[in-house]
Amino acid sequence: MTFLRREEWPEVGELVVASANRITSYGVYVVLDEYKKEGFLHISEISSSWVKNIRDFVREGEKVVLKVLRVDPTRQHIDLSLRRVTKRERREKMLQWKQTRKAESLMQSASQRLGIPLEQVYAKAWVPLEEAFGEVYEGLEMAAREGADVLIKHGIPKELAETLTEVAKEKIRISMVKTKGTLNVSCTKPDGVIKVKEALLKAQKVKVPHGAKVRVYVVSPPKYYIEVTAKDYKEANDVMRRAAEAVVQTIEKAGGQGAFQRG
Repeated sequence: MTFLRREEWPEVGELVVASANRITSYGVYVVLDEYKKEGFLHISEISSSWVKNIRDFVREGEKVVLKVLRVDPTRQHIDLSLRRVTKRERREKMLQWKQTRKAESLMQSASQRLGIPLEQVYAKAWVPLEEAFGEVYEGLEMAAREGADVLIKHGIPKELAETLTEVAKEKIRISMVKTKGTLNVSCTKPDGVIKVKEALLKAQKVKVPHGAKVRVYVVSPPKYYIEVTAKDYKEANDVMRRAAEAVVQTIEKAGGQGAFQRG
């Protein structure tokens, strides 16, 4: 079941996900999954090379990403192209489509748990999230990372926001990335060992985004590894920079030496 079925027509140039319904000698009849309308993929638009057998490129029941060439609502006709879709466009569109379906599933689960109509969940949650994030899945993924406040601040009622967050945490697998660096930290003063320890602890005390972690461990003094786990490389690199700066500044103020190297 989907409550996001589009009743309008796609725009020329738009990428759509379609299911191959019927293959003929001259092309493929498909159903546009997001619009529930039939379209046609002519054999000349399947590949830039010669097409001897259409089934070498498209099979019945297969999901394909196509580009809209022409739309004629009066004739109920949509012309489509496969050969004009790049690999990158295909990959990004399919990911977006899968995430949208996932978001629909999460909304349905929230509707069932709260015992309220799906249309009500759509009006109170889907629409605000789409306006705020562009893609609803992105907002739900952020809620799974950071909590219900992410949804509440965009106007979603507290009970619904908490339920959606609960469902998102159960069903969205949060991917994390890691970055590593090397710290060279030393101090020849009588209490140098303590000063080094205090400096390294500074790395773990820097303020980090929700879910991010900083770990420092010894390799062989004065060499130490610093490892940051975060939601993406931009965030991880920012945390890494601030943590390393905290260590180096602390040990230098204590009269020691510090240096940081990425990787």
